[in-house]
Amino acid sequence: MDFTLWDIVRNLLTGLQWTLALLLVAFIGGGVIGLLVMTMRISQTAAVRRLARCYIELFQGTPLLMQLFLVFFGVALMGVDISPWVAAALALTLFTSAYLAEIWRGCVESISNGQWEASASLALTPFEQLRYVILPQALRIAVAPTVGFSVQVVKGTAVTSIIGFTELTKTGGMLANVTFQPFMVYGFVALGYFLLCYPLSLSARYLERRLHASA
Repeated sequence: MDFTLWDIVRNLLTGLQWTLALLLVAFIGGGVIGLLVMTMRISQTAAVRRLARCYIELFQGTPLLMQLFLVFFGVALMGVDISPWVAAALALTLFTSAYLAEIWRGCVESISNGQWEASASLALTPFEQLRYVILPQALRIAVAPTVGFSVQVVKGTAVTSIIGFTELTKTGGMLANVTFQPFMVYGFVALGYFLLCYPLSLSARYLERRLHASA
């Protein structure tokens, strides 16, 4: 079967859509779990803090590829049929949550203790202090590093091709094998990742300068 240039681009755009979908799922799911882990990480209970710290160190201290294998093959060993899409989304979500939790913890702890003390004087509970006083201030600091980290998540989606998830890299590999034009195909693949990552990098730098200027 002969592939025209448009056929190659059209198939790669489909793979790019799946990459973007995986990024959104991982970032939204990772954000929800990361917020929970971050809250545990700054808890006043030592056991809860240690549990959150172990979670973060587990996913930061092991390669994403190994995490993918453990999710994909580990769940299958339990007798549950799991698709590459679900395994990729789950593994990348857990990976993302660990990093976001640590990024956000740093932002929360950068808020002065005076803010905690002032909110405590208003008879707010620790949860209310975090929700109404600390997080709104930490959010302003967290925007730039969070957007910057999203670039790493985009690059991480490429690893999911190993377990058979047909995102941009996997699609490029299949097209290269069929068309026998790996240089052109992978050139388009690289362009696709660039089009995703470069605007995010620019946004992170812009937000960092903007927030520092208004500080």
